[in-house]
Amino acid sequence: MKLSVKSNSTWLQVWRYWELLHVLVGRNLKVRYRGSFLGVYWSLLNPLIMTGLYTAIFGTTFSSYYNNSIPNYVLAAFTGLVVINFFSASTFQALSSVVANGSLLNKIRLPVSIFPISMIAANVFQFVVGVLPLLGVITFVKSKSLVNVLALLFPFLALVLVCTGIGFLVSALYVFFRDLPYFYELIIFVIWISSPVFYPPDIVPKTVKAFLGLNPLSPIIESIRQITLSGALPDLTLIWGALLSGIIILSLGWVCFHLWRHQFMDLL
Repeated sequence: MKLSVKSNSTWLQVWRYWELLHVLVGRNLKVRYRGSFLGVYWSLLNPLIMTGLYTAIFGTTFSSYYNNSIPNYVLAAFTGLVVINFFSASTFQALSSVVANGSLLNKIRLPVSIFPISMIAANVFQFVVGVLPLLGVITFVKSKSLVNVLALLFPFLALVLVCTGIGFLVSALYVFFRDLPYFYELIIFVIWISSPVFYPPDIVPKTVKAFLGLNPLSPIIESIRQITLSGALPDLTLIWGALLSGIIILSLGWVCFHLWRHQFMDLL
């Protein structure tokens, strides 16, 4: 009987958390795109414009690394850009989520973790509606395989895990260090420039590549490109590497968030 009551209580808490997450995600999207003409599809505009810019500057030079095909370079640059844009937007929005809702937390008892998660979830919805279908079409055209289309979900899951872990970490740190956004902008730039977004990883010297391998976005970008552009079956090694880095970062972020959470209310 006690087990049954405990089980029902757990499911009730999960259901309430889910309902609260649904409300917060809806609020975030409405505030973000209020009065907007394209809505969530604005998320496609930036990577498309940047892809065109990179192609005009680097397309001829780097196309030799993509079977001497400028269209392949276009697709490679686009996949890298959508990953780094998702990472920078979701983690930067998660950074201020706890502090921004400090007044609400002081009035109502809510799970603090819901706020960074809601920011990540809003960007997941935006990605799934806007970018992911386009990547799916590109993958099917290039590979002629539904297996590859479905396999896109795994590196995307790894990306969500990485962003959630970083979101937990930076949102917790921002409670203590209010100068963090300025420093985090620099970190995002370093991650962007060290990711093979607009350049092929083959041009990086071996001595430097070892350090760039610490970038958690690199295996995600490489996995998406392999699935999308190669025409071969998904490389399980790349997928596993991306998922493993995502699990590790999520675990570290959650542990730090959980350990520091009891100090939040004194500072909000």
